[in-house]
Amino acid sequence: MNTRIPFATVLGSVVLATSFLGLAASEPAVPATPSEPAALQPAKVRIGVSIPAADHGWTAGVVWWAKECAKLHPNIEWTIETASTPEEQITDIETLAPKIDGLVVLATESAPLTPVAKEIHERGILLVNVDRGFLEPVADIFIEGDNKAFGRKSAEFMVEKLGGKGKAKGNIIILEGIPCTVNTDRVNSAMEVFKAEPGIKIVGQQAANWNRQKALEVTETLLVKAPNVTAIWASDDDMALGAEQALAEKGIEGVWILGGAGMKDIIKRVMDKDPMYPADITYPPSMIATGMEMAATVLRDGNKAAKLQYMPRHLMIDVDLVTPANAKDFYFPKSVY
Repeated sequence: MNTRIPFATVLGSVVLATSFLGLAASEPAVPATPSEPAALQPAKVRIGVSIPAADHGWTAGVVWWAKECAKLHPNIEWTIETASTPEEQITDIETLAPKIDGLVVLATESAPLTPVAKEIHERGILLVNVDRGFLEPVADIFIEGDNKAFGRKSAEFMVEKLGGKGKAKGNIIILEGIPCTVNTDRVNSAMEVFKAEPGIKIVGQQAANWNRQKALEVTETLLVKAPNVTAIWASDDDMALGAEQALAEKGIEGVWILGGAGMKDIIKRVMDKDPMYPADITYPPSMIATGMEMAATVLRDGNKAAKLQYMPRHLMIDVDLVTPANAKDFYFPKSVY
């Protein structure tokens, strides 16, 4: 097979050789590759990122990771929008749509965002859905944490701590998150475990929207109705801290809490064997960066359709039970969350 070597490469080798011989080149160096006409240069890839506003620690982590990931790809035109409500997020997406080639979405809520997500997909815009799934499978790629495992593992830990399978006894309060597929999977999976234990009673259950202040208010109300609580299944570390404050303000002692998502402050308390936080469940906010990386991979250098053939439609990130025995492996003091 004949190999053709570009003239510029040969010229560069000659110039290099003369410099080793101590000879001066008689002509100025010639650029190896002429500038490509602007009309022939590939258009800059434009990717929108639509995520919830930093209304609690986990979403603050999401925002931080999104900005960090964008820095790694300066040749991509990123637009990162945060929204406090589904209505605001829908408006953001509709505004972004004519200006982008791809969209990475972590929904504020699943149901209201599904129609606009479907429209985005039908327009041919690459759609990567992270964490809170849509109610229809409209995304090209869906990345989520294993929320069924989150609910199951956390509930199984509580059962074990309350006496073990078939012997567990205790009164539990359930704090739910924002209405979405994440919350549904977590709660349903946990309830399957709890319902199999006759000695466990759910004495209160209400949504606190993964928000510390809301969890404080909800827990205070539930404690009035059911003051004899053994433990609180908070399903989120921000809600766990709100529940802890409610217990403190009412002077209730001896209640322990299981949150989730791996907030560094809670992981540290698990590591230090704080009796109020015997364990935690991981759920990394960095998954937004995973979605952005996949969008960049598909859209960079063209060939979107061909690349999508090799991409998984659904990626599920495992979750871990954090105990004092392994907490050091999940403690990152410099993390924003």
